[in-house]
Amino acid sequence: MRDLLWGNHSSLTGFILLGFSRNTEINFLLFSVFLCLYLLTLLGNGLIITLIRMDSRLHTPMYFFLSVLSIMDMGYVTTTVPQMLVHLVCKKKTISYFGCVAQMYIFLMLGITESWLFAIMAYDRYVAICHPLRSKVIMRPLLCGSMVGFCGVWGISCALIYTVSAMILPYCGPNEINHFFCEVPAVLKLACADTSLNDQVDFILGFILLLVPLSLIIIVYINIFAAILRIRSAQGRLKAFSTCASHITVVTMFSIPCMVMYMRPGSESSPEEDKKLALFYNVISAFLNPIIYSLRNKDVKRAFLKVTGWGKAPE
Repeated sequence: MRDLLWGNHSSLTGFILLGFSRNTEINFLLFSVFLCLYLLTLLGNGLIITLIRMDSRLHTPMYFFLSVLSIMDMGYVTTTVPQMLVHLVCKKKTISYFGCVAQMYIFLMLGITESWLFAIMAYDRYVAICHPLRSKVIMRPLLCGSMVGFCGVWGISCALIYTVSAMILPYCGPNEINHFFCEVPAVLKLACADTSLNDQVDFILGFILLLVPLSLIIIVYINIFAAILRIRSAQGRLKAFSTCASHITVVTMFSIPCMVMYMRPGSESSPEEDKKLALFYNVISAFLNPIIYSLRNKDVKRAFLKVTGWGKAPE
């Protein structure tokens, strides 16, 4: 094992992910729970994508962005959960250095892209509610695709900065990461060098990548709520608000834990708290997103009943 994980020059060539517990019974229970959550997440998000693809009435900007979010969530959990499941039932819990770098980069890329996608989804709601007559003209397919492309480029470039700033540090031991995957804050604790500069970089990038889109979302929703209050009918106000409630819930579940994780100094973090936070914005959020978006959504219910032929679609 030592030859596998350690190089010839006291530099790490691999890591051991400690995960959640060393107790076999607890790990088996966690394996069962997380396997169910993972499969249900893939099923729920895959169903959302399929319904949007098959029902022409869902070919709108809102559902286009929702399908992109579902794809992102499926990739997000697949980056971390399968490996976590293997480590829960196997004695060998190692990951290679380059495997750790790849996991870190892909996870960050998807997370950063998703944080900006939420801001674009909020803008789409603003256009639909505040400028309903011009929404089709404003939110053209080319513009929607360009917005998603911007999120992707932003995620790719910023994740590269995050990953490089973390992995250029020397890692000379110990090689045990007290986490269930290679996340930047957990990996930085193993660096045998001063990480204060990394804390500053993380805070600045966290401000740009989390607080800026969150601030834009807040500004957009202030304008949306002002417009909703001007709607005369109570039913109209309720319908307009219900289209925003799902998005606000999802953004809150994702953004708050991410800010706590990435914007606080590494010295103030607790490994056990970090694992819970990571589970929330990685696994739980991706699992709940399709439920939250479809639970009170008549369009999605109608599409589901139409595709499956089960019963009468709601009006």
